[in-house]
Amino acid sequence: MNDDDMRTMLIDYMGKGFLENIVALMKQDPSTVRFIADLLGDDSIMVRLGATALVEELAKEHRQTLAVAVPGLLVLLGHENPTIRGDAANVLGIIGDRSAMNALRGLQNDANPAVREIAEDVLREMGWDDA
Repeated sequence: MNDDDMRTMLIDYMGKGFLENIVALMKQDPSTVRFIADLLGDDSIMVRLGATALVEELAKEHRQTLAVAVPGLLVLLGHENPTIRGDAANVLGIIGDRSAMNALRGLQNDANPAVREIAEDVLREMGWDDA
């Protein structure tokens, strides 16, 4: 299956509520974690909520695997939709990869107050507000 087909399938499955299936897939094939940003950047709130739940579930036992998703999530911090920027900041906080720290600090100047608040909360929770 090529990347476009995999992306489409994951978005479709998440939209149908097949979170457990996607968790199982990503545990079995950690390379598929790279599609988390595609899920989180989708127009559907169901898909975005599922993506956050997916990261929360994977973070329990597979946190190191989630580092593969960080570059795509960093791109979402510049998304035109403030909800997606905030969701990306939140998910980066769940992952806790220190490579996201400077990008999250940049969101403290975001035009949207909710995005600024999320970034500040994540930085504080991770102990990165002083680092």
